[in-house]
Amino acid sequence: MRSAFAHTAELDLAPGSDETAPGAAIDLEVRPVAVLHTEAGRCGDRMRLRVLFACDVDLEDEVRRRIDLALASRWSVRDALPGAVRECERAEAERLLNA
Repeated sequence: MRSAFAHTAELDLAPGSDETAPGAAIDLEVRPVAVLHTEAGRCGDRMRLRVLFACDVDLEDEVRRRIDLALASRWSVRDALPGAVRECERAEAERLLNA
C-alpha cells in the first residue's frame, strides 16, 4: 500500500551556492523508490527544505534515509526530521500518490 509522507531538513548553504542542488541531490537518490516534490527556501546561509514523497509504506524509512544521505553527502545538515503532510499539501500528496 502506498502513502504520502513529509520530511523536513535545514542545512548550511554557502553564499552563491546553487539553491537547486539540494533538491536535485534528493531527487537522484530517491527517484528509484519514490516520487517526490521538494520545496526550498533560503534564509541567509541556511536552506530549509520540505520534501513530500509517496511510496510503499514499507519503504518510508528507506526513503527518509536516502533523503538524509543525499543531503549529508555535500552539505552540513543542521536538522532533518519526519513531518506530517499538511492540509494545504493534500492536493500535491494526492498527485504524488497517483503518479
